[in-house]
Amino acid sequence: MTPVNNAQPKVPELAPLLGQWSLISFDLESQQSGERRPAWGSGPVGRLVILPSAFMIVVLTAANRAIPTTNDQRAEAFMQTIAYTGPIEVEGDLMKTKVDVSWNEAWTSTVQTRAFKFIGQNLSLISTWAPSPFDPSVIVRGILEWKREA
Repeated sequence: MTPVNNAQPKVPELAPLLGQWSLISFDLESQQSGERRPAWGSGPVGRLVILPSAFMIVVLTAANRAIPTTNDQRAEAFMQTIAYTGPIEVEGDLMKTKVDVSWNEAWTSTVQTRAFKFIGQNLSLISTWAPSPFDPSVIVRGILEWKREA
């Protein structure tokens, strides 16, 4: 079986993005104050997989989540998760995902746009300014740092 990151991409612009990525950090930056802080504290966990077929899947969670046993705990676990999939397009330094499945139906059938840049071997994804999925009254952008899996 050929490793994902060595496969020929459907779209040549995808080549540097292909493969499996592990989350290093997930910060939220406030548009109003400019403050940047960890979304879920230190050590969030996540995987990003970008396939040669121009399709991606991402799952992020806070670190050290407890197994929920009450409705309040289940709601908290939901608020400490982001997950979505969909076909992607690359335009310059932008990756656009047409979300087909999401943990939050408000994201399904939307286009999620991320600016990307490489810092050494790591990948930085920066979302557009938008209402926070955790508190829609606050306008934020997510800044996610990823390392490529071997």
